[in-house]
Amino acid sequence: MDTAPPAAERVYAHVKHAILDRTLPGGQLLTEGEIAEQVGVSRTPVREGLLRLEAEGLVQLIPKRGALVVPVSPTEVEDVLEARELVEVHTARRAWAGRAALADRLAPHLLAMRRAAAADDTWQFAAADRAFHAEVVRAAGNDVLSGVYDSLRDRQMRMGVANLAGAPDRTATALADHEALREALRGDDEDRWLDLVRDHVRRAGDRLRAVRA
Repeated sequence: MDTAPPAAERVYAHVKHAILDRTLPGGQLLTEGEIAEQVGVSRTPVREGLLRLEAEGLVQLIPKRGALVVPVSPTEVEDVLEARELVEVHTARRAWAGRAALADRLAPHLLAMRRAAAADDTWQFAAADRAFHAEVVRAAGNDVLSGVYDSLRDRQMRMGVANLAGAPDRTATALADHEALREALRGDDEDRWLDLVRDHVRRAGDRLRAVRA
């Protein structure tokens, strides 16, 4: 029988989603009482959920006041984009040996992107995009790098990346990029595959910089 998630998990998910979609902007102060009321829990699980978010760098706990949503700085944007490129290119190289199986595993994520684009569903498109890239990272077989990548995508999401997917021209470009990436895995040109991965990540970074400018 299905059961509800633990209270602390509900707090974590509620606040994290609001931070990532920027309902809670950087610099906003949250109190344990208001979060407890919104989620319908006591203050103890609120503290547990906020501690987890602090460990991920999304909030800063302030004694006797609450939690501050950590603002995004220009330095953080550049640091995250640089780290994402390093992780994705490295794991793409490691994943090349199993490219045929990887291409098959990417198919449902690409289909989910197409369906989300057709429905003009920004969040589902962003989720499918993220799942596509996470599949490549996991194919490298390094659980530590997979965890690092998840953290990087969380941080990039709150910088405004979800807003990029809603524009039809950007959505079409993203779909074309992902089609090309999957097609490259069906060939024998590793350099082309790595170039496509690198170029795709850099273009995503350029679009994010333009939105934040």
